[in-house]
Amino acid sequence: MSEYYLPLKFLHILGAAVLFGTGVGIAYFMWMAHRTRNAAAVAATARVVVLADALFTPTAVMVQPVTGYGLVLALGRPLTEPWILASLVLYVLVGCCWLPVIRIQVRMRDLAADAARYEVPLPPRYHRLFRIWFRLGWPAFAGMIAIFALMVWKPALW
Repeated sequence: MSEYYLPLKFLHILGAAVLFGTGVGIAYFMWMAHRTRNAAAVAATARVVVLADALFTPTAVMVQPVTGYGLVLALGRPLTEPWILASLVLYVLVGCCWLPVIRIQVRMRDLAADAARYEVPLPPRYHRLFRIWFRLGWPAFAGMIAIFALMVWKPALW
């Protein structure tokens, strides 16, 4: 085992925790703000959510494949192991869910800010975007849980 294994493993776990924690935290706070139906509360929360997603997620997204590849090399395992391939496919799936969410969150933030500024209810467009945002969160959440399981158990899938 390489001398780089433990530092890589630490960074890989830290990156996964940041990705998962940011995602779950954002989802929780947006859901709670949304439930209030208060445009000012949603606008304030969405402002922080967009900022948190911009600050934490891209770095963690980049750290994961780099440290994962380093771990594969340090352990002398092939990238073609089924659990690694399945993890990579799920990672791409999670990313495909996350990418549209970025634009959706920005648009929801702007719509909520406009509604708060003019003291009107959240518009129907906001609610449509929230439903899409919410639906995209479930496969991303399930994908992250599955990736964690694959990393821990390293099952022989085929």
